[in-house]
Amino acid sequence: METLSKYSTYLWVAALATGFGILWRMGYLTRVRDFVLETREELRKCSWPTMEELKDHTVVVLFTILLLGAFTVLADLLVRFGVWDLLLGANL
Repeated sequence: METLSKYSTYLWVAALATGFGILWRMGYLTRVRDFVLETREELRKCSWPTMEELKDHTVVVLFTILLLGAFTVLADLLVRFGVWDLLLGANL
């Protein structure tokens, strides 16, 4: 049983090496490398927020999420009351 796992490990290594070689010959690895290099270059051009700006924007986003959540709950309660209780006469 131990030799079977040893050979399967060799088989996986050979399969990965073969796949790597095929991808290299077809030029896919060069494309991935170029993509990573171009992405790094573009990210260096970006202007990143300061820590204070990041904190301010986080507070705005959290406050907006709370407002949207409250609106959703209120709208759900109004629709539930308006449709189910008034129109259908059901008590859920």
